[in-house]
Amino acid sequence: MTDYDLLIVGGGMVGASLACALSDQPLRIAVAEAVTFDAPVQPSYDDRAIALAAGTRRIFEGMGLWPQLRDGLTAIHRIHVSDRGRFGFAHIDRREQRVEALGYVAPARVLGAGIGARLRELPAVDLICPARVESVQAGGERATVRLSTDDGSRDIRARLVVAADGAQSAVRAQLGIATRSWEYGQTAVVTNVTPQFDHAHVAYERFTDSGPLAVLPMGERRCAIVWTVPDEAVDEVMGLDDAGFLARLQERFGYRLGRLERVGKRHSYPLRLVRARESVRDRLALIGNAAHTLHPVAGQGFNLGLRDVAVLAEVIAEALDGGEDIGAGAVLRRYADWRKADHRRVIAFTDGLARMFVNPLVPVGLARDAGMVLLDLLPPAKRAFARLTMGRTGRLPRLACGLPLRRGRR
Repeated sequence: MTDYDLLIVGGGMVGASLACALSDQPLRIAVAEAVTFDAPVQPSYDDRAIALAAGTRRIFEGMGLWPQLRDGLTAIHRIHVSDRGRFGFAHIDRREQRVEALGYVAPARVLGAGIGARLRELPAVDLICPARVESVQAGGERATVRLSTDDGSRDIRARLVVAADGAQSAVRAQLGIATRSWEYGQTAVVTNVTPQFDHAHVAYERFTDSGPLAVLPMGERRCAIVWTVPDEAVDEVMGLDDAGFLARLQERFGYRLGRLERVGKRHSYPLRLVRARESVRDRLALIGNAAHTLHPVAGQGFNLGLRDVAVLAEVIAEALDGGEDIGAGAVLRRYADWRKADHRRVIAFTDGLARMFVNPLVPVGLARDAGMVLLDLLPPAKRAFARLTMGRTGRLPRLACGLPLRRGRR
């Protein structure tokens, strides 16, 4: 049996970011991941894209990671929001908000490779992979996690276990943590396209009667597509040849970027809202998709998870500085209480958008279009909306202000 101060289950971008954030603290850390940490893979046309809020950049700056991530990212200078076939529209410009960029679009493999490269360099972090969770026991003075590895079962004890193992969290399931969930009856079709005209760093969020359609700027004049379609239509959409798919997408999006000329591989995943009823227990904390899985509208999911990282890292560092047990319930409840407002705000925002813009009632349509027009005309409302989407509302942790953590003491 091996003892650690912190065991992070899940070495994806959220879990790996937590290990990086805490790497200069006096902690012995292990990261258990089901997939081997491979060498960085060269990006391809078909890379899945992730939207990074401006506040997420601040967190990466506070962690010292931004310089090695930024070269592979495309800045968003303007966001254009519209309601297909109706009069409602709004736009947000970086100059109005006095920021360098409203956000960034990152190929997932590029972002993952940058975070993974830092993770592999950390001397205080042990990587255990491939490894899968067999059982979890939390409580008492230590939590115990049994992992299945290539060398057989292995027991790990830790003062704190952090579940960062995604929407289908094995840790959450092992401990019987219940979830609230909602099936949207929609599926996201994800791909890349090349339009006739340059995107000019504009991100489009177009609401249609079948669900939102996001068109996000990427490098080499490409755009990332997240197209929400009803579940009953997904087989037809996925079955179209490239020309048919581009024609259908063009009809949904319009010609703001001219003709859509090329499309990459398509992937699809069903959409649902999942929220864990508990985010902490003694010796346990949930972060990222293990705690909350959102509708992709407005691209808030990864950003919300990274703010979980920033807050939990600060709570742990403060506990170390105060000589507290990092896995104690009183310490972890500070993390849970801090995150409640942000979770509720962002979940209500994304869920509300997903539901409101597919409501066929005429009064609802008129109200939402009038709301968009007012948003566009009223600077205070636009600033509040922009701050929400950029992850700059509420009480911000040090990392979200671009500041490093204070170093704790044992």
